[in-house]
Amino acid sequence: MNTVKPERIALFCLTPGGVALARRLHVALPMTCYTRETLVEPGFLPFDGSFAHTVQQAFTRYPALIFIGATGIAVRVLSPLLVDKLSDPAVVVIDERGQHVISLLSGHVGGANALARELAAILGVKPVITTATDVNDVAALDTLACQLNGRIDDFRTAVKTVNQMLVSQQRVGLWWDEEFSDEISRCDRRGFISVADLNALPELDALVCITLRAALPELPLPHWKLVPRRVVAGIGCRRGTPCGQISELLHRQLALQGLDPLALKAIGSIVLKQDELGLIQLASDLDVPFEIFSVAALREHEHRFPSSLFVKQTVGVGSVSGPAAWLLSQGHVIGETLREQGTTITLGVTHRC
Repeated sequence: MNTVKPERIALFCLTPGGVALARRLHVALPMTCYTRETLVEPGFLPFDGSFAHTVQQAFTRYPALIFIGATGIAVRVLSPLLVDKLSDPAVVVIDERGQHVISLLSGHVGGANALARELAAILGVKPVITTATDVNDVAALDTLACQLNGRIDDFRTAVKTVNQMLVSQQRVGLWWDEEFSDEISRCDRRGFISVADLNALPELDALVCITLRAALPELPLPHWKLVPRRVVAGIGCRRGTPCGQISELLHRQLALQGLDPLALKAIGSIVLKQDELGLIQLASDLDVPFEIFSVAALREHEHRFPSSLFVKQTVGVGSVSGPAAWLLSQGHVIGETLREQGTTITLGVTHRC
């Protein structure tokens, strides 16, 4: 679930009562507050041209928006901006007397439900949350995926199907690899039936499996894999290596380790590769960050890996992919380094979301 950082919240108010409530919220939770120019006071910013224009700018800049005022006003100003519930910011609406805190948009993935609960606690009222899973006091697959920083093939369909089954009181199992036991214990699993053994399933209508594995045993019921992002890849390559070539080698390396490509969390390389188009494109295609490390940072760990004199003379450190994977994974490197076609790839697994 998206946890909205307080300094990334934009609040909009249009009346003196709204300003008073915003002032109260601002004391408890850092945020950027916008209001009409005639109502501006210390700690507030005036609308940039108009209310609608300011909201339009904030919609793509902030992960969360709070409106103090009528729900209808918020709906009308937001409607032209909405794209997708998986990417739109969290939106919460509060009446200017602070009696109702409404999670309006992006309740699960965007984090609006969690933000509404936090704001309601500040005001001492009950949040208004209408998502079906919350109303029926069961967990949601998209919330679970966010809590684990996980991916699912065809995410939208999987979430719609599983959540509907949960609210319909169908029997949905939840199985996970042992390595995730501690994390799962902290996740919301209401409504799911815990499964200990894939070879001895209880009576179920469907199953969700939390794993990094590329393949699972054949299962006799509808099932989905929720794949936490935990795998990192340190990559070194010749200048100008095509993205497609690096991608093919990376997927081969993942397959050799039996890892689902959805588990990839980040790729990393040396600072000299920060403008390497193949790596930049690869990170973009895989929707993962491209992290770069200084020569000095990599040099601290080059003794752990086979060194190339040519690479050392070229970039200043004898190994790039190994030390990069070591740093990305906090020392949890797995398997052998792939060396082929002027490219090296070392994988690691991090135990943090």
